Amino acid sequence: MADSYSSSRNGDISPNGLGNGSSPSLVPTQSTAPLSSVIRKKLMGYVGFANLPNQVHRKSVRKGFQFTAMVVGESGLGKSTLINTLFNTPLYPPKEPLPPSAERPKTVAIESIGADIEENGVRLHLTVVDTPGFGDFVNNDESWKPIVENIESRFDSYLEQENRVNRMKIVDNRVHACLYFIQPTGHSLKQIDVEFMRRLHTKVNLIPVIAKADTMTDEEIAEFKERILADIAHNNIHIFQAPTYDNEDEETIAEAEEIAGKIPFAVVGSDRTVNTPDGRKVRGRAYPWGVVEVDNEDHCDFVKLRQMLVRTYMEELREYTNDVLYENWRTEKLLSMGVAQDSTVFKEINPAARLQEERVMHEAKLAKMEAEMKMVFQQKVQEKESKLKQSEEELYARHKEMKDALEKQRADLEEKKKRIETGRPLTPEKNATGRRKGFLRT
Repeated sequence: MADSYSSSRNGDISPNGLGNGSSPSLVPTQSTAPLSSVIRKKLMGYVGFANLPNQVHRKSVRKGFQFTAMVVGESGLGKSTLINTLFNTPLYPPKEPLPPSAERPKTVAIESIGADIEENGVRLHLTVVDTPGFGDFVNNDESWKPIVENIESRFDSYLEQENRVNRMKIVDNRVHACLYFIQPTGHSLKQIDVEFMRRLHTKVNLIPVIAKADTMTDEEIAEFKERILADIAHNNIHIFQAPTYDNEDEETIAEAEEIAGKIPFAVVGSDRTVNTPDGRKVRGRAYPWGVVEVDNEDHCDFVKLRQMLVRTYMEELREYTNDVLYENWRTEKLLSMGVAQDSTVFKEINPAARLQEERVMHEAKLAKMEAEMKMVFQQKVQEKESKLKQSEEELYARHKEMKDALEKQRADLEEKKKRIETGRPLTPEKNATGRRKGFLRT
């Protein structure tokens, strides 16, 4: 028995054979082939592919997630404190001030801290890459070079793992997001800020952050953000923007627009709990004039930064790093090594474009055939005209020859006619000896 099925979201069957959902339920249809006994059955409920997100969720929870964040900025801007605040985990221990006799590093150092964090059964292996010494020197030329080399070395490591025979365990240690801390000067970006972002915006997702925003008023922060965005646009620097997708609900679209409107994020970091004047305990900083609450959106943009970086767009940051930034670097790397590939091999073909291409090729072929036939036709015509001209010349010559012969005969006849009329013989007279008259014998 051949059964054909149609899907439904629930198992309720209406009298017309359709469920309450937008699709008909699973109802088998009888085949037209004659059978001795027909077994009818009804399949209730949906097919089951709507459960795929749950399967992906279970698999992802089993495997866990990996995320690597880089923090870049001058010393004293609160990078370590902000990371501890973002993930609510003491990744960085309290820093002790350097003694006067201690020497600071001569170049930018790269430090990585890893931690396994678990929240509601979801495990995250977090790696934070810090860059002590950036921007702390008198001459900061090429201070971004060790950072670029570190990011590219992580790309190299991932590429080497991809090229292995056994790729079952690939560790993704690529940098998925870079928090760049900007000093709260209130003016515009410094030259080192512009150069750093220009060098790295094609290799990592840049997220500009205004550090220690509690040192500025709301009006100063708004003006500073405008200047920063103007400098970024003027230098053609690409920073990470919250992506939008089709068929999103209004709430999600409004949330993405609200996050995009806060860039660059003016943040305040604090992993300490303080008491507010109304008796609440909050994470923040206490000043003589009041308390700055980290988790209060009226005080800073920390909540929006955490919402974009962790709660909403962490997977988008990972995907953009893999699909765009890494693939562009990988392409350039392989081309520089002399590895070439025909880009049309794996090109997705659009049926409409394919038909149009075939139509254009067919029309070009027809035009070529038409031109060839036209050329052959012209050659045949020329050959025919040449033969006709030659035949015409031959006929004209024969006509002239016949005309001349007729004229000669006509002249002879006229001469004979005149002789007859005058009584002269038509032939010359002969003498008795049979010789012609007027000729002497020698």
